[in-house]
Amino acid sequence: MSSNGQDPKVKAAVRRTAVICAGVVVGMVGLAYASVPLYDLFCRVTGYGGTPQISDGPSARRSEREVTVRFDSNVAPGISWRFTPEAREVTVKLGETKTVMYKFTNTSDRPTTGIATFNVQPELAGAYFNKIQCFCFTEQTLQPGETVEAPVVFYVDPDIVNERDIADIRTLTLSYTVFPAKGGAPVTAASQAVDKPSL
Repeated sequence: MSSNGQDPKVKAAVRRTAVICAGVVVGMVGLAYASVPLYDLFCRVTGYGGTPQISDGPSARRSEREVTVRFDSNVAPGISWRFTPEAREVTVKLGETKTVMYKFTNTSDRPTTGIATFNVQPELAGAYFNKIQCFCFTEQTLQPGETVEAPVVFYVDPDIVNERDIADIRTLTLSYTVFPAKGGAPVTAASQAVDKPSL
């Protein structure tokens, strides 16, 4: 027993417990920050949650089997943009490279910056939907009344016929949502002044 009435072993145990707790807190904060990029990487690699794959070029294989790809475009609260595809749907052969243009128009009276996120439905098809070029996850600033066009270049992997649950699928939906953006990331409507979108 020490002169101040506390056992040195108890003091050491309390100090060790405090250090461990602090380490756990720091580790959990680190994991929280890392979870979003790690989840994004997991989705991009596996197609989980309908996340399309990124390809550096056209497919080496083609099939006579056709699928219809529908295009869905949405504008989140907080950005006054009109956002539409040139076609609501296209029919493509598996492995065929296709380009579809999207048009963005800033309908507000001030410059605004937006960013588009995407997914594919049904979710299992995301692993077979390959984007060669896309405007997604790229900040775009438009001046008042400005309109720009941007392409999405893609193909559907012929191996989709080997996925038992979607082997007979005839229609896929590529869905985009444009959000207000700051620093390369979407901004929620709650964190900024909300402009009602014009659609």
